[in-house]
Amino acid sequence: MPLSGGRSNRAWKVQPADAQNAVVVKLYMGPARNPLFPNDPSAEAQILLQFENSRISPDFVAAFSTSLGECNVYSHIPGKTWAYDASSVGKSVAVLHSAAPPKGLRIVPNGSEELTKQTVSILAKCTDSDSISNLVPQGSVAKSSTTCLLHGDIVPGNIISNSEGLHFIDWQCPAIGDPCEDIAIFLSPAMQCLYRGSALNDDEIQSFAIGYNAPDVMTRYAELAPWYHWRMAAYCQWQVENGQLDYEIARDLEVAALQRSLSA
Repeated sequence: MPLSGGRSNRAWKVQPADAQNAVVVKLYMGPARNPLFPNDPSAEAQILLQFENSRISPDFVAAFSTSLGECNVYSHIPGKTWAYDASSVGKSVAVLHSAAPPKGLRIVPNGSEELTKQTVSILAKCTDSDSISNLVPQGSVAKSSTTCLLHGDIVPGNIISNSEGLHFIDWQCPAIGDPCEDIAIFLSPAMQCLYRGSALNDDEIQSFAIGYNAPDVMTRYAELAPWYHWRMAAYCQWQVENGQLDYEIARDLEVAALQRSLSA
């Protein structure tokens, strides 16, 4: 049975005749052109193997190559994609960030200077970028010496909720870096709109922060929020120019959040 929700790859739920539990077969649609979210099947397999029998990820079953691309097979986690109770996500992200990362993962930009460079590189791929380029945040936030394992793509569609709690799927973008990276992607108005239908309100954002229970990290996120909103607005513009018109509203939400953060 084909699975919906993914924007980068194709996936099927399969019930083997000689197995009790269903599995997911994911076909990776080649190297990602995406300037923000990579698509690395070997990195996902590495995560699935390291965190087998945990709620951090599904369990690895197999990996193989086909004429159409690379495939990973892993356990299917029944449940619904996350839609409410941001506190529970905060708690689960805190557990994820406390796990020891495997070796060899990519390193994400850390601090405002590196985020600025990344955003400029995304805007360079766009033909109509002046309105977003002009919103560049001012000031500086230093790199953090605290880094951790990152999911890299914590959007509602990649969080499964069931009676056992929350589970993270679609690990093709794992990384090591500032914990604010995952927080920014989950709290992003654009990503919440695209995957859940609406941005988080102030109470939900506060609920996430309470669940995450690391005031120093959330304070740092608030300082970096203008750069994360700016980067996401640039990313949404890139998607729009590549035919993904549903990113227009997402871009506008991110620009509005950026302007609010700049005036705060």
